[in-house]
Amino acid sequence: MEWDMAKKTSVDIAQVHELLYQALETEVGGIDIYTTAIKCAVNDDLRKEWGEYLGETRTHRAVLLNVFEMLELDPDTRSPGRDVVAHIGASLVEAMNLAKRSGDARAAELVATECVVLAETKDHGNWELIGKVAEQATGEMARVLKQAHDAVEQDEDHHLYHTKGWSRELWLQSLGIPAVLPPPEEVKQVETAIGASRAEQSRDKMLKH
Repeated sequence: MEWDMAKKTSVDIAQVHELLYQALETEVGGIDIYTTAIKCAVNDDLRKEWGEYLGETRTHRAVLLNVFEMLELDPDTRSPGRDVVAHIGASLVEAMNLAKRSGDARAAELVATECVVLAETKDHGNWELIGKVAEQATGEMARVLKQAHDAVEQDEDHHLYHTKGWSRELWLQSLGIPAVLPPPEEVKQVETAIGASRAEQSRDKMLKH
């Protein structure tokens, strides 16, 4: 099957597989990251939001496992890149635990938002690349990756842009600067980079109401 796909597409098949290994590891690590972040959350709305993201991340892992099955890839295969992703994920979990052990709940919450943003930046990038591969590939690979990308893309946008908003507003609150909570990205249900930018620009108006 791999040889057949290689003849049909100009994409580097080995590197596509590497991307998929890293994407799966990102989702696996994401489950641990959200589980830990939820324990650090002080804001009830944020805790609820992350609880939803945890459930969606589990679904994304299942979507990728289906991709692996359809493309006849072994989900247990390790690679140097995958091991780096695992190391970074474990480091983010340890960073949150370290912050939580400090005894300052608000500080730990801020660290958790930053760790989630870092993790979701990688996750969001993985799925953008998967979408690009789906556009360039042909045959079964194109079909399988497009179906997976379409199922996950909106969730990934939501996770990244909304958590960036939470991190910004909670930091502002900690600095004694008026904050919009829940953040504008949450209120306006932002799903795109442009929408996130517009939501951030609207925060001053929201503070006046």
